[in-house]
Amino acid sequence: MNAIRVWVLLPVLLVGLIACSKKESGPPPPPPLVVGMELAYPPFEMADERGEPAGISVDLAKALAEYLGRPLKIQNIPFDGLIPALKTGSIDLIISSMTATPEREQSIDFSDRYLRTGLAMLASKKSDIGGYERITEGAGRTYAVKLGTTGALFVQDYQPAATVHVLKDEAACVLEVVEGKADAFIYDQMSVYRHWTRNKETTRPLLEAFQKEDWAIGVRKGNDELREKVNAFLADFRSKGGFDDLGNRYLSDMKKTFDELGYDFVF
Repeated sequence: MNAIRVWVLLPVLLVGLIACSKKESGPPPPPPLVVGMELAYPPFEMADERGEPAGISVDLAKALAEYLGRPLKIQNIPFDGLIPALKTGSIDLIISSMTATPEREQSIDFSDRYLRTGLAMLASKKSDIGGYERITEGAGRTYAVKLGTTGALFVQDYQPAATVHVLKDEAACVLEVVEGKADAFIYDQMSVYRHWTRNKETTRPLLEAFQKEDWAIGVRKGNDELREKVNAFLADFRSKGGFDDLGNRYLSDMKKTFDELGYDFVF
């Protein structure tokens, strides 16, 4: 009797095993979207109190990954290492407040531009520097710049007679100005504003942009399929008020100040 039951149940068990096998061998989950950024540029790229990625670029990356239907993985990489990481395939995209420049476009592709800003200066109160100076007035000035940034490239190209302190860390550049070791730190308008609010006793903000810049998402050369998907996301995100929401949540005080000074806001 027990043997009969076994033979009767065996086909049922086999059917169940085959069904489970088919279920397990379904389509694999989508690969993670690996985004590189340097978590050292608040409020765009930073780490929260738990050490987790946070900020405008992180929220943008999350929305992009959701749009693409892929899980998100963020890699914290020094800024000057982002393009090499993209070129070698360690990451899929760069979302790290990166300016799309002709020099960088020789190495990587860029999405449509999503943010406009410009180079400005955080000046020392000990210096008489007054806004952007002509090329011929660069001699005798000392500038702090962060390695790999457009500020560093600008000084190299347009202020060759100036003394330049090239540093890897943004905070170190600010300290050069605070301590009066540099006339100014050349960086983007938003950062200049932010650092001035924290160092009002020793610095002056020269916020009028002397070189307009656009930020974009970095894509590996030739990956046109992903670049087109990213562009579609950016258009959709903007049409639904996504950038307005980010600006209101993270940059409301700055937006008010820029409006009062008559400068175009970033988004």
